[in-house]
Amino acid sequence: MKPIWIVDDDESIRWVLEKALARENLSTKSFSNARDAIEALQSSTPQVLVSDIRMPGASGLELLQTVKAKFPGVPVIIITAFSDLDSAVAAFQGGAFEYLAKPFDVDKAVELIRRALEESLREANVEQASAETPEILGQAPAMQDVFRAIGRLSQSNVTVLITGESGTGKELVARALHKHSPRASQPFIALNTAAIPKDLLESELFGHERGAFTGAQASRRGRFEQAEGGTLFLDEIGDMPFDLQTRLLRVLSDGHFYRVGGHQSLKANVRVIAATHQNLETRVREGLFREDLYHRLNVIRLRLPSLRERREDIPILTRYFLSQSAKQLGVESKRVSDNAMRFMSGLELPGNVRQLENLCNWITVMAPGQTVEIKDLPQDLVEGRDQSMQLESPANRPVAFDPHLSAPVAAAAQYPETSQPAAVQAASSGDKQSWIALLEAEAAQMLSNGDADVMDVLGRQFESALIKMALRHTHGRKNDAAVRLGIGRNTITRKIQELGIAGAKDD
Repeated sequence: MKPIWIVDDDESIRWVLEKALARENLSTKSFSNARDAIEALQSSTPQVLVSDIRMPGASGLELLQTVKAKFPGVPVIIITAFSDLDSAVAAFQGGAFEYLAKPFDVDKAVELIRRALEESLREANVEQASAETPEILGQAPAMQDVFRAIGRLSQSNVTVLITGESGTGKELVARALHKHSPRASQPFIALNTAAIPKDLLESELFGHERGAFTGAQASRRGRFEQAEGGTLFLDEIGDMPFDLQTRLLRVLSDGHFYRVGGHQSLKANVRVIAATHQNLETRVREGLFREDLYHRLNVIRLRLPSLRERREDIPILTRYFLSQSAKQLGVESKRVSDNAMRFMSGLELPGNVRQLENLCNWITVMAPGQTVEIKDLPQDLVEGRDQSMQLESPANRPVAFDPHLSAPVAAAAQYPETSQPAAVQAASSGDKQSWIALLEAEAAQMLSNGDADVMDVLGRQFESALIKMALRHTHGRKNDAAVRLGIGRNTITRKIQELGIAGAKDD
């Protein structure tokens, strides 16, 4: 880790900060003026910069401007006297992470520097992750499965069907499949079949000859011809009109097609990747999609997880989208506080990654200040989350729940197995005591009886109650339950197996 730079013409302030940070095992480098710090930037950079505003020669504001121009990811903390608050506001608007007003409390100063340090390290990790995965971002196990599938398909020309909810990034995956295939040097052509009127879709796909229909004043190549040698991505394939499905099946079967109004058979050397957010099996049963075409498309199926199944990716996606949005607008990227990030990670976001990207664009334009708190997010999201939490609260569930008791007791009401502690069973039957008091009573009884492994027995029962309640919250989704409990995916899988909990499912 790089050192923290302290720039102040007051030797006593430099000394105090150096000693305080040394006690925290943080390395420092000090400068008595801004000019020396600016020169030092030619050969090295700080992890965090702490600078006074008023100094002989160059000011702290000049130093701030230089740092932000060369190293925008370095957090800068400005030290200012109360009489310089106007300058401090200007510094804040110029990209300062925060400011310290003299005289300041040393402990608070160290706490602020630590926050800036965490932000700096987090941004560095995000930049590294973005460089390593420039096409699709994702560290969640569900996304790692997708990446592995792309790798296995990299040298194949097989037809792929990509399924997943709207906004999960199906076209990004299709582009990645093309980029890593032997056809990478040839065209990638995308067509959303739901966005083209039915009367024009056939011409879009296969092209037409001059005079084939009113307005066809010249021959036109269709998407199959445009994608010759490359990849044709057909998005929302489930919405393709039934009669056109027959023509598409013919191309997939023997590789030949005719332009609209044409009489000469054309050969198509094209890899087809299709995508849909719909359940094609259901549409086949309803007679809306040809079963033979379904089987032709469904050679390899690649399912993309919803954002709800990869909540651990929300922070890295948020920072990436905020950075991209800021670059487009030519402004400094906003930062999301830890509380706001936890709040955003708990949102349902039915629009998935696309909705998160739109939210980040909104934050860049509309959120006040550089650090975004929960109150700065769109009001409808905040209010909607509050209402959802009220609906999900145990008091609103049709179970025997005592409002004076907490989550483990609610779990006992939902799962009244005999393996539950007697204290918890008593609580679920209406006892008004707190569950902690009841737990203490149960422990006392077991200790009096000379029972062995009291800690292990009650601990397992307590963990079982928590995990069961979390699974109820997430409708059995194991990964979501792990996120709610603040534990890892592997941990909850192991606990479910050890405790013999039924009803859990992979998201």
